[in-house]
Amino acid sequence: MNFLDKPVVDVFLYALITAVATGLGALPFFFLKKLTRTWLGISNGIAAGLMLAASFGLIYEGLNYDLWMTIGGIIAGLVFIALSQKLLDQHNDISIARLSQADATKILLILGVMTLHSFTEGVSVGVSFSGSLDLGLFITTAIAIHNIPEGLAISLVMVPRGTSPFKAMLWSIFSSLPQPLMAVPAFLFVEVFRAYLPAGLGFAGGAMIWMVFAELVPDAIEDAHPRTVAITVTISVALMVLFQELIG
Repeated sequence: MNFLDKPVVDVFLYALITAVATGLGALPFFFLKKLTRTWLGISNGIAAGLMLAASFGLIYEGLNYDLWMTIGGIIAGLVFIALSQKLLDQHNDISIARLSQADATKILLILGVMTLHSFTEGVSVGVSFSGSLDLGLFITTAIAIHNIPEGLAISLVMVPRGTSPFKAMLWSIFSSLPQPLMAVPAFLFVEVFRAYLPAGLGFAGGAMIWMVFAELVPDAIEDAHPRTVAITVTISVALMVLFQELIG
């Protein structure tokens, strides 16, 4: 079998599985009843904790490759997401279904951040398969499991603001589609992509940290008591760190 045939198809399909796994994070919302404003605050707190822990996971992974490229990526991610938010705020005609301007902007931001994050995960899958099949399968499985709480974080922002659980599931999967799209070129041109991986990891981490403190935490405090939000964020971070260690 030609090198550019079955191995490439296999890498794409394995990476596609990681994207589909993100949609599993929306499953709890198929069983939950109407959400209160307090629950909206708590859900934002949970999403903030999950994203905060994930962001530092990305950054520390980047540090394993290159310190300054990772730091540069963090700053670039911060500037990019801050400018993106400013641009979205200047357009008052943004709408998603029946959502308000503020809610639509927030959903677009979190989808954008998680999609950026998925680019780096796709590269990680492709690079891992260039090492060996066993390593590739291990990394693919770890990322697929890791994607479930990321889908939950997306759903926690979207569903309380009026998006249906099914649409939240589809948007979660959509946010991870860069994984199979990036896995194949990273597999074929491993040295090129590996060289810039720390910058990409830092970029995604910096954007996620901004999103947590500029959007999710302030929103959470508006709808739930600050102590409740602090407890929720801390527990979510602890559980996400534990989860990352268990699958690492």
